[in-house]
Amino acid sequence: MESAALTIRPATAKDVPLILHFIRRLAEYERLAHEVTATEDVLRETLFGRRPSAEVILGYLGPQPVGFALFFHNFSTFLGRPGIYLEDLFIEEDYRRRGFGRAMLRHLARLALERNCGRLEWWVLDWNRPAIDFYRRIGAVPMSDWTVYRLSGAALQRLAE
Repeated sequence: MESAALTIRPATAKDVPLILHFIRRLAEYERLAHEVTATEDVLRETLFGRRPSAEVILGYLGPQPVGFALFFHNFSTFLGRPGIYLEDLFIEEDYRRRGFGRAMLRHLARLALERNCGRLEWWVLDWNRPAIDFYRRIGAVPMSDWTVYRLSGAALQRLAE
């Protein structure tokens, strides 16, 4: 797929170092670099091992990698169909506002339809006004009546015991 000379392709195991690079760049942008514990070995196993947990697409402008999206299937009991959950979308700052983010989302929307998914969804940090404005412009609707809860670390361990 191409948009304004952007080529989008599925990532392979050879792309793990690039995927980790984009994860770290995204974490820096989101002011969460201190939370990244992913390693190349972990990503190789979880994305390309026996039981892949997610998929990645990469965007290139010519030979230059400019962005990535990491996503996986979820399921809507109400729709009775799978969905695609976009965990991360990141475009390098020098390449933003050129339609590349829209092209990556369009690619995922087409993939969702090909896979008979009922929706494409994601979270956005409430301070990320440029992203929020962009998502609204493409027709995305915030789910303001829902609150996200998370169990991790010690709390996850305690509940499991």
